[in-house]
Amino acid sequence: MRVIVTGAASGIGRSICLQVAKRAQKEGRAAAIAAVDMPGNAALSALRDELTPLGAQVLLVEEDMMDALAPERIVAGAVKAFDGIDGIVSNAGINCPGALTECTVEDWDRVFSVNVRASWLLAKAGAQALSKSAGSIVNIASMSGSNAHNHLGPYGPSKASLIMLTQVLAQELGPQGVRVNSLSPGMVRTGMTEQVYQNNAIADARGALVPLGRVALPQDMADVVCFLLGDDARYVTGHDLVVDGGITGNHLGRLPGLAQITRG
Repeated sequence: MRVIVTGAASGIGRSICLQVAKRAQKEGRAAAIAAVDMPGNAALSALRDELTPLGAQVLLVEEDMMDALAPERIVAGAVKAFDGIDGIVSNAGINCPGALTECTVEDWDRVFSVNVRASWLLAKAGAQALSKSAGSIVNIASMSGSNAHNHLGPYGPSKASLIMLTQVLAQELGPQGVRVNSLSPGMVRTGMTEQVYQNNAIADARGALVPLGRVALPQDMADVVCFLLGDDARYVTGHDLVVDGGITGNHLGRLPGLAQITRG
């Protein structure tokens, strides 16, 4: 598996890289991973140190996904280094919390450029190489892209746009043999959210909202991404796979007084 992963240095992206490498090693072959993250991120080198013992060929790429020219450079570099690519995981994303009425045009454009435009440009740059390998694209969206959430600024609208972008790309690239899907995580315990979960009461309360009884770990997302990249998902395209432990379908189950009504 020759794959590009953006936002690779930590959280879900890091877990995806590790899982791709572990699965390839288990199958008796070596993964080739172009791990992309922001310039100056020391965690990229640490990731390489984790991937190398797993037999992976690692290309570290320092790029800011706000740069409209970065996706083309990333794809060209990976294709040259690996003699082609089999997958692209567009995982890099940013947020700008706050009310939409207080959001600036600059904030809106910044979020959409990373969360949506970068995925489009990666697909555009990688389409030809992926068609040669019958490859796959996985865009990391969010449950906030299909369920309204206040005070997340442009984040929810950007992820909704990413889901639709995925579906359109699936229609356009399908005839070339390229599958395009999105994964929408629910609550995931990552470095970005770890401060919240240091409060045990909040951590327990969040876990109690999930029908499966716990908040996800990055590995839970990585396993599903590997499924979507792999041959087991060969007939899956244009799909937004929600991986949330059932929380987005549990709104009615959290209504106050529900227990009294059901008993009555």
